[in-house]
Amino acid sequence: MRQPLHHELNDALASVLDEMQQRAEQLQTTLEAERAALDIADAPALDAAGSRKQALMQQLEQLDAERRLLQRQQPVSDASHELRWAQILQVLRHCHALNLRNGSLVNQRLAQLRQALAILTGHAGEGELYGSGGELHGSLRSKSLAAA
Repeated sequence: MRQPLHHELNDALASVLDEMQQRAEQLQTTLEAERAALDIADAPALDAAGSRKQALMQQLEQLDAERRLLQRQQPVSDASHELRWAQILQVLRHCHALNLRNGSLVNQRLAQLRQALAILTGHAGEGELYGSGGELHGSLRSKSLAAA
């Protein structure tokens, strides 16, 4: 491979890895903000964090596709790039753990909300059953057969 082309590919890969590192760190910050919004039940902040998280994930996917393309064009691997990639993966693993934690909290809050709604509507303790057509019947309350 020509030397100037090798340097250009090397520089392009370094630039992509730098941007991936920045986006991964921004994702980590966003996931921490999402957790804070969950803790105080701040719906607007939660919406903003969710939108930001989705945008960052799309950017990371695009950058990763670019990274893989550049690596295929440059068969010789640079040790500094390997170290950088390992650091990015470490941040992304942490982001995955944060996202799982946040998802678990959302599921817990949703279950609590459903339970509270069931108590308020008088359906506490009733199971949700399916009818013969596959439709959900959540309100199969017992009916009085005779008046006293």
